[in-house]
Amino acid sequence: MTEQPTPAHETPTDEAEGRAIQDRLRGLVVLDEPGPAPGTGLVTGVDVAYDEEKDVVVAAAVVLDAETLETVDEATAVGKITFPYVPGLLAFREMPAVLEALESLTVDPGVVICDGYGLAHPRRFGLASHLGVLTGLPVIGVGKNPFTFTYEAPGPRRGDFSPLVDGDEVVGRALRTQENTNPVFVSVGHRISLDNACAHTLGLARRFRQPESTRRADALCRQTLREATA
Repeated sequence: MTEQPTPAHETPTDEAEGRAIQDRLRGLVVLDEPGPAPGTGLVTGVDVAYDEEKDVVVAAAVVLDAETLETVDEATAVGKITFPYVPGLLAFREMPAVLEALESLTVDPGVVICDGYGLAHPRRFGLASHLGVLTGLPVIGVGKNPFTFTYEAPGPRRGDFSPLVDGDEVVGRALRTQENTNPVFVSVGHRISLDNACAHTLGLARRFRQPESTRRADALCRQTLREATA
């Protein structure tokens, strides 16, 4: 493992400061580790839900056994929105609640799967990379759309993929997790390779388009948001 400092979360005062923080922390992203083997150990899905009118943000973390997909642990966090909606800076809205949820777990999270992006980000530092740098954990971004990037449609079979690109730079992959279903968009966050990130994603998406880890985290955070704003 490459030793790197784990800085504390910072909430910027404006967009310019947010971009500057991302540019500074990007240098701490570790890209030369393969990461844990798929289908082994624990994997944790994290997701976030909002109620903008009530100024509430909720995060959920759900830990699964990577082999059986049984839920091992789960935790939630409820807080106030502390940063406005700015495309490319969503991590600053979500990070405090996500960190609190992860810290409330009673087991080590293992590999973390975010409903979002890592290197597939305008400054190559999306939520998955940001979370990895702040926690030191291996983190994968699995998004539902290609964000601002382009790709050729992958083949029709489960496991087919094509590069997700920004000009000539590959920032991730469009990965077909189910036949006759739109691909998901996988990008490296921190301390894992793109090949391994895709293998983890396929191993977790056995029945549905999205990985089971983030599917369960999505359901839990939506339920928690309903209860918190009732």
